[in-house]
Amino acid sequence: MIIQPFIRSAPRLLAFVFLIIFLGVLTNCDKHDSNNNNNPSDSTKVDMQLVADGLTSPIGVVASPDNTGRLFVLDQVGKIWIIDQTGNKLSTPFIDVTSTMVALSASYDERGLLGLAFHPQFATNHKFYVYYQLPPRTGNNLSRISEFQASASDANVADMSSEKILLELDDLQSNHNGGTLAFGADGFLYISIGDGGGANDVATGHVPDWYTANAGGNGQDIEANLFGNILRIDVDNGSPYGIPADNPFVGKDGLDEIYAYGFRNPFRMSFDMGGNHDLIAGDAGQGLYEEIDLVTKGGNYGWNVKEGRACFNAADNTTTMPSCPSMDNFNNPLIDPVVVVNNASNPQGGSALTIIGGNVYRGTVIPEYQGKYIFGSFGQGSGTPDAELFISTPAGQTDWGFKEINLTNHPNDIGYYLKGFGQDNNGEIYLTVSSNMGPSGTTGKVFKLIKAP
Repeated sequence: MIIQPFIRSAPRLLAFVFLIIFLGVLTNCDKHDSNNNNNPSDSTKVDMQLVADGLTSPIGVVASPDNTGRLFVLDQVGKIWIIDQTGNKLSTPFIDVTSTMVALSASYDERGLLGLAFHPQFATNHKFYVYYQLPPRTGNNLSRISEFQASASDANVADMSSEKILLELDDLQSNHNGGTLAFGADGFLYISIGDGGGANDVATGHVPDWYTANAGGNGQDIEANLFGNILRIDVDNGSPYGIPADNPFVGKDGLDEIYAYGFRNPFRMSFDMGGNHDLIAGDAGQGLYEEIDLVTKGGNYGWNVKEGRACFNAADNTTTMPSCPSMDNFNNPLIDPVVVVNNASNPQGGSALTIIGGNVYRGTVIPEYQGKYIFGSFGQGSGTPDAELFISTPAGQTDWGFKEINLTNHPNDIGYYLKGFGQDNNGEIYLTVSSNMGPSGTTGKVFKLIKAP
């Protein structure tokens, strides 16, 4: 009987099969894996669930803190749409600033309606804040942060007459506008501002700083302007705002609004809903490295002395300098990123066109992701919509490591350009995507990250 030899040889056969599988796993490790064994295994099956479509260029989702279950979707072209608690996108936008915005380029643009934050007491005071670009007073555009209120008669519509301008910046370039608004657990409003645009932090509109080797720039200067920084202001006091007394440069050299500095373009940042409520920012790199930063008060994050963990070379940004300072002119250390991802144009290889900062997962749908940081890339630099998702384990100011999330129905990439993230009041994470690189068409969609069936 042939079954007898098979039974006798089964243990050896099974051992051989497991060995082959193990070697296959080692051979086919994801190209993005880094040395952090605390990240979830590839066996965690997740996918995307469509929430809304028909948008142009959605760049973020913000939940209102009023227990209505509403989600507010920022469309870069100047509108914010509401998804109600039943999952329906309302036919009328919550706010529409297209008539006052600067004209956007359909092929690609970093301007537009970029940020939204609700006042922590929005349920009673109805205040919210937006960040958007208008036609220039001088230069390329005027960046504005304004306070609005929801209509007293209809909570799903903004009162356009209620606009109170908090802060305006004259941008001489069109790119590197940052754009995220977020309230911290301290009740203060945090604002991410890019370095003013151009390239290398040395273009028109960039002031000289202490690091003469790179002839820069706004990232390292904290006295001439607010570019290249994360700001923190008090919207409940002062006119038009107040300065928190413990901001790092109050009473010292440096502008009082600055909370942290040394950024190139911190387009998306977020606070962790749990844990220590850490502030985590994705800072877009020049051409070699993209980075995720754990932001602390008074921290200098290196640009343009460094890009990622390498010494930046403004004269030739395809190479690095052999050495650079580890401290700035105020004896503040240059803080390294917690995650570094190779840019698609890195000669050593890479696939991230631009980093898109995300959120720490605090939901219940994917328990394996609890406490993990989800982020992604805008695309892989191929000229096609092929963004990737990544996951990392927060671990203080150390190298967090990261690996790619391979979605069940999208094993190689998500099939879209990734333009932003969002999080609801339950801690679940949303992706905002489009098939078009620029703010054009109606291919924009919102997906929810879910556990695959």
